Amino acid sequence: MDGVPGITECPLAPGQTKTYTFKLTQYGTTWYHSHYSSQYGMGILGGMIINGPTTDNYDIDLGTYMVNDWYTKSAYQLDLIASANLQNPNPALRAPPPGDNILVNGTNTNKFGGGKHSVVSLTQGKKYLLRLINPSVDNQIRVQLDGHRFTIVTADLVPIKPITTDWLLLGIGQRYNVIIEANQTVGNYWFRAVAENGCRSFNANTNGTAAIFRYSGAPSINPNSTNATPNPGDCSEPSPLVPYVPNTVNASIFNTQARNLDVDISNTTGVVTNNKSIVVWGINVTAIDVDWEKPILSYVQQNDTDYPVSENLISLPTANISTYWIIQQDSAAPPIPHPIHLHGHDFYVLGHGAGVFDNSSIADLTFVNPTRRDVAFLPASGWLVISFPTDNPGAWLMHCHIVSFPPLRSFLLNLSHLPPPRTPLTLPPYLQAWHISGGLGLQFLENKESFPAYPADYSETCAAWSSYYDNDPKYLKFGSGL
Repeated sequence: MDGVPGITECPLAPGQTKTYTFKLTQYGTTWYHSHYSSQYGMGILGGMIINGPTTDNYDIDLGTYMVNDWYTKSAYQLDLIASANLQNPNPALRAPPPGDNILVNGTNTNKFGGGKHSVVSLTQGKKYLLRLINPSVDNQIRVQLDGHRFTIVTADLVPIKPITTDWLLLGIGQRYNVIIEANQTVGNYWFRAVAENGCRSFNANTNGTAAIFRYSGAPSINPNSTNATPNPGDCSEPSPLVPYVPNTVNASIFNTQARNLDVDISNTTGVVTNNKSIVVWGINVTAIDVDWEKPILSYVQQNDTDYPVSENLISLPTANISTYWIIQQDSAAPPIPHPIHLHGHDFYVLGHGAGVFDNSSIADLTFVNPTRRDVAFLPASGWLVISFPTDNPGAWLMHCHIVSFPPLRSFLLNLSHLPPPRTPLTLPPYLQAWHISGGLGLQFLENKESFPAYPADYSETCAAWSSYYDNDPKYLKFGSGL
């Protein structure tokens, strides 16, 4: 029930409905969204709360609080604009189009004087839990509340030992539960949200005064509060994010295999494995390209192991072992940080760094109670090492959570839609986009022999989709389909 088209299901055809049923095994704050190309950039998303304890006390739960970039054009229009930008001979003009605004809890004022600020009511002396989510398309956003500090108690769905900060960087897809103490003079205070340029964000909103936190008894006016602590201006996640429930990752397996890894990480073309426990993913020109009409679950259902190369698929057949993933950004790729998200698991963040991962980097890794979450940054021109156990059978996607936009060639190839079989899409290096719509992702089959039963409507959904897509569809696949 993961809902990823081309992997765990066929897309829903226009007019179809589907009920997703799943077991809640964690608690905290998360969100749902469409995975159909860049569709969620037009608002097909929502927050989710799974109730449970926190690692610090509070009085009132304020609920989910989404902070995201916003574009006045549709995501599909932006796809075309960004694709055209990618062809610009001037490298400085190849960036995605800038966002038009930052929304906080779904609203904000705009440059024309319209709109309104979100207003949150506080009572002096109370402590509040605020569930921050960044569901942006292209921007990492840093937030701050004038005169108040954030006490972080959860990172994604993992409770942590509380830490306090003034500014908090929200990577795309990341969630933080924070506690705010209303311990200031009764009045109005700006909640600031700025696209973090240190992460190569592309949002035009720069004033940052995005929402209002108003104490009971204060007048209904805009704040005149000031920001006493400067924005760090980098792309560093808060630290240390120490899980409240400790876990230890097996260091000896990784250390032995990494030192004997017969892979030139600096020159990796795509996804390779040592056929034991380590997978190396070189972020370069190898793009995932899923088939909406034949998801990977259909291959498993039909006992078909002839997976197309374009699926970027890694098989993890053995249950309950530790796997380790070395994710390396190609030095030839634009130096942009990538928020890497994993479906179906939390992962341990063993370490990250600049340059190329090698044996000397092993000393920088943490195996005793490392940070555990499901979205973490791959540094620009750097590496990220994560680990997770194979304890959740399924077909799972791992991808950059910047939606971004596909290259122009991928769109043009798919304008001439033909019924299956269709020619697999291949993208030349100079046209390859860098994020998930352009193919920055891989998937893995985990212990397929233990897959749970397929949803009762699985085949029905695929049949309805094929009927729609093979008969003059309005919305055609472009990019990776994710």
